[in-house]
Amino acid sequence: MKRFPIILALVLTGVFLTVRSLGKSNTTPPTKYEKILQLVGAILTQGHYEPKDINDDFSKKIYAKYFEDLDPEKNIFLQSDLQSLDKYATRIDDEVKGAPVEFFKAAGQIFDARVKELEEVYKSILSRPFDFTVNETYVGDDEKKSFPANEAARREEWKKYLKYLTLQRYSDLLDSRESNKGKEGAVNKTDADLEKEARDKVLAIMNRTFDRYRTKFNEEDKFNVFVNVITEMMDPHTEFMPPLDKRYFDETMSGKFYGIGAQLSYDEGNIKIASVLPGGPAQKNGGVEAGDIIVRVAQEGEAAVDLSGFTVQDAVKLIRGKLGSKVSVTLRKKDGLLKTITLVREEIVQDEAYVRSVVVKEGGQKVGYIYLPEFYANFQEANGAHSGDDVAKEVKKLKAEGVDGIVMDLRNNGGGALYDVIQIAGLFIDDGPVVQVRDRQGKPTVMRDRDGGILYDGPLVVMVNEMSASASEILAAAMQDYGRGIIIGTNTYGKGTVQRTIGLDPESGFMNTNSDLGSLKITLQKFYRINGGSTQQRGVVPDVVIPDYLQNLKIREKDNPYSLPYDEIGKAAFQSWKPGYSLDGIKQMASTRIANDTTFKRIADASVFVAKQNDKVYSLQLDQYRAEQKEIRNAVKNIENLTKLKTPLPVSFMKQDESRFVSQDKDKTERYKQWMAGVSKDIYVDQAVKVIKDMVTQQNVAKVGEKKEAVKPF
Repeated sequence: MKRFPIILALVLTGVFLTVRSLGKSNTTPPTKYEKILQLVGAILTQGHYEPKDINDDFSKKIYAKYFEDLDPEKNIFLQSDLQSLDKYATRIDDEVKGAPVEFFKAAGQIFDARVKELEEVYKSILSRPFDFTVNETYVGDDEKKSFPANEAARREEWKKYLKYLTLQRYSDLLDSRESNKGKEGAVNKTDADLEKEARDKVLAIMNRTFDRYRTKFNEEDKFNVFVNVITEMMDPHTEFMPPLDKRYFDETMSGKFYGIGAQLSYDEGNIKIASVLPGGPAQKNGGVEAGDIIVRVAQEGEAAVDLSGFTVQDAVKLIRGKLGSKVSVTLRKKDGLLKTITLVREEIVQDEAYVRSVVVKEGGQKVGYIYLPEFYANFQEANGAHSGDDVAKEVKKLKAEGVDGIVMDLRNNGGGALYDVIQIAGLFIDDGPVVQVRDRQGKPTVMRDRDGGILYDGPLVVMVNEMSASASEILAAAMQDYGRGIIIGTNTYGKGTVQRTIGLDPESGFMNTNSDLGSLKITLQKFYRINGGSTQQRGVVPDVVIPDYLQNLKIREKDNPYSLPYDEIGKAAFQSWKPGYSLDGIKQMASTRIANDTTFKRIADASVFVAKQNDKVYSLQLDQYRAEQKEIRNAVKNIENLTKLKTPLPVSFMKQDESRFVSQDKDKTERYKQWMAGVSKDIYVDQAVKVIKDMVTQQNVAKVGEKKEAVKPF
């Protein structure tokens, strides 16, 4: 952590010198776009861990990818559109270096014109019934597509796309008609009626989509996409964040935000109040109710923004803001009347995103289960929440409960604060290295736990899966390298890079990460295990591999063509843990148990089936489509049944947590109970508990042997 200020100082000094001449080479003053793009380009060149040359070849790649990111389905642009702007294919690198920003505007103008044309196309296609007896297919895999050669080819692509969307809904309606047959009040609609209803549903979706293109996807949004195409070409985790996105990112990291105290949902094109949080501004006002639709949002002193075409995340970004600031929401009540309410934003704590724990009783033993959804950290406040501190509290509570072992669940934990990883690792090991970090100069820094003590020295199991990434992989790798515990699950994600956020504001020294121009989250360093191997691309291979149905999907870091490569450095000096049991013996016992479990054999087979669904070639013939969907539904149902224990584990929360999760907020209480029920039925948690049981059993046997040896006569 101490190297970050030094690295940033070097990076930002170079950036400052680079951008001093901003606008001098242009005949016209630079706009916000030129300023942002040149700043981003300078920071990437001066600071990125492994920057690519920003040249004509780089420009050509950006050119091609920008069209694909604007039009991922490849059904808006024509091939002639790309050819018409071909002069920009080798100019984008010049724009990054200070030339007038023109390409994204030209591409955006064509995009808007094509969208306008396509409104008539989709409406025309959906005005007539589809024939689902024709044997044809729709290709849903974007990588297998190319932009249409002409308008006729594009119309044909749209016809298949809309037919596929309609077929999905038509098939569902046929199923509903069959299940409702004979029920009181059921209306027996004809096939033609249901096909028309399905087309109307798709028409509504398309109207909302194109409404979003018109009202929400403006020039600035297209520019943000453009900048992120450039940053992603460096690596997948380098990202440009406009001010609203940066604030949302900070809120996610801290688990806290300032808002009105209401949960939102998306319902048929509307942003709806799903629930009102007790004690929040919305609840105290009394005028906001679950089911209300938010029509407009206005910041204090500003014009209201219509939420047509907005997603929930878009709406959330508008409604949240600074502590004590005012926001006005116009609601459509259940009676259809509009009502505008002004609320003062207050602190809302998302404690469901924080660590939590329960006790699992198994065969006379008590196992502590800790769920850590992310390595959150609130660096904005002196007493802000930190996952490191919170995990320590959970461990202390579990020790007070007298647990025989602890399971740390890092499944689906995408990472977070490096500082907190070091803290958490230090709870289970003595003074020693946790991870190595190397910058672009090539010199590694060993980051250590320095507290000189161990909070918990008992049996430990760490659960991971394919979506355990970054900080999760550091913790799992450290525990594995030390031999401190058993890692179980599937191969992790493979993100071994370190990012830092830099504000795009030269006048404030770039340290204001909430700059009005936005911020750049940039990869400055790479992680390495204390054994010298990188977690990049390869991730962490568990000691005990347990099949899951997502394991064969191409969703890991290694599957991204822009990810940085794997490499190795020297090993750090550390002392291996000496447990009171044989780690190899425990691993063998668990692996044998899983290999002989027919449930996991069936899950492994299911994972192959799930991976094949990524082929995304769909039949548009009704009978064949329904047969394929039936097979998929049965597979999904089987997977759901396979991953749930027939006899739930006896799970209970600790008494001191009762006030935290069983409160006046009925929705929150219900969600916590559902979470506990999920833990109790989780076959993977069950396997983790069994591994703890093996550890405890071996440890007890070893202790008995030590006692016998101690009383052996001379």
